Amino acid sequence: MEYQTYLKQLLEATIKNNASDLHISQGHPPVLRINRELLCLKGDRLGAEDAKGISFALMTEEQIKSFEKIKEIDFSYDFEGRARFRVNIFYQTGTVSAALRLVPENIRTMEELNLPTRLHQFCEYTQGFVLIVGPSSHGKSTTLAALIDEINHTRANHIITIEDPIEYIFKDDKSMINQRELHLDTLSFAQALKSTFREDPDVIMVGEMRDPETMATAITAAETGHLVFATLHTNSAAQTIHRIVDNFNGDQQSQIRAQLASSLVGIISQRLVPSTDGRVVPACEIMLNTPAISNLIRDNKIYEIPLVIETSSESGMVSMNRSLSELVRKGIVTIENASKYSSNLRELRKLI
Repeated sequence: MEYQTYLKQLLEATIKNNASDLHISQGHPPVLRINRELLCLKGDRLGAEDAKGISFALMTEEQIKSFEKIKEIDFSYDFEGRARFRVNIFYQTGTVSAALRLVPENIRTMEELNLPTRLHQFCEYTQGFVLIVGPSSHGKSTTLAALIDEINHTRANHIITIEDPIEYIFKDDKSMINQRELHLDTLSFAQALKSTFREDPDVIMVGEMRDPETMATAITAAETGHLVFATLHTNSAAQTIHRIVDNFNGDQQSQIRAQLASSLVGIISQRLVPSTDGRVVPACEIMLNTPAISNLIRDNKIYEIPLVIETSSESGMVSMNRSLSELVRKGIVTIENASKYSSNLRELRKLI
């Protein structure tokens, strides 16, 4: 098999079918994910050497050496200037596998993504901490790119992004944007964040907060006059605050709660739900840091936050159930699919 040619065919099939992901693994034919469903491409099952050959065709010699040393690697891959892919190559049962996420060439607006209009307000702040959270593969990076690009088109700011790897390529408009990639441009998220204090940014985007040092530095950046956007793999606004605070030792937790209470702008928790037209549509929980929320964070009464979100629609907050029920009422999502993403089915049915 000529692996470069076959790889090109697979990437073209991914683009043509508007798939979000391409999976290469021994014992399976190549697999696409389309509208959250897995679909096998026609053809024979891949052998171990084929899976390795296709995966290695994606990498440079330097990347292959790094992969063989640490057994896994993340990087971005430009396909003939037509599309970009976020790539993870890894070993499983001693054989090489790859997962590729298609990154659309154009950054879509919030309207094109069917995101709530309330999200525009997060682009109007000049200081504070904004978190986009949710499970993996539920559109966090795409929403984050839409927010950053809106600022790019509306304000003359210096924007610095720290990513692993770089996904969307921003084109400077009113803003100046510097994109830094982990391992290529910096050794760690925390180190890159600390460096931003000497780089005169207005807006900082952190691709993912993975450790206490990165979290603490991001919160400090938000406190010291920057607008900071970041993502986290959590399921709700309340769980996000718990996750951040629990990353610190007991004697540090009260300080982190106090910093969050004063610097947090809001949290967007997102799910991509299958829609009635065969696509996916975002459902969003939106929490804003009102005085009531701030007091709950400071007093460690985070368990009360869901109730405040549910009863604060006049302040612009939206619970996940309310977002899901609106999609059902508009006929965009079936009640069966909405139910799969609700943590309180009785409340969801009551709202519907």
